[in-house]
Amino acid sequence: MRVTLYAGSALGNRPVYQEAANAFAKELVAGGHEIVYGGGAAGLMGVVADSALAAGGSVTGVMPKHLVDAEVAHRGLTRLHIVDTMHQRKQMMADLADAFVALPGGVGTAEEILEAWAWLVLGHHTKPMALLNVEGYWDLLVRMNARMSASGFLREQEVNTLAPVGDADEFFQLVRDWEPPPPRWARSESRC
Repeated sequence: MRVTLYAGSALGNRPVYQEAANAFAKELVAGGHEIVYGGGAAGLMGVVADSALAAGGSVTGVMPKHLVDAEVAHRGLTRLHIVDTMHQRKQMMADLADAFVALPGGVGTAEEILEAWAWLVLGHHTKPMALLNVEGYWDLLVRMNARMSASGFLREQEVNTLAPVGDADEFFQLVRDWEPPPPRWARSESRC
């Protein structure tokens, strides 16, 4: 399985974020899975890549050329795809994924996982999605999902399709039990 990870380009202000990113990446590799991520060397993105590579894993980065030119790309990856735009980056990361997980991060991480989730809800893909909920990091988003459902903006069968997990074992269980929601509308082609 190729798992697309979204993660912060900063480390955060608590060691638990780095520890969780390190452990999650190592457990994915130990399970025989590949990692796809944004290609950065800094922050939790760098922790994920370094941990997975040190464990003998395969790590694919996807990064726009302007960020590669700014020297923020990780130089030791298994593969680095260089694209022109952030939109192309997100599309390629989605296309390469068999599943998605958001680690703690900032606005970019939130935007990426929410876009991939919107694509699921709209029927563009049927891939499992999770939030690595390190010490409740994503609790407010989980509550917002429940509120969207209670307010009639999210179908009941969609509310748990962006599920919090505490570690890789919970993520693997989510993948084993995964049932995508029925599509809202029929589509003639898939975007990712």
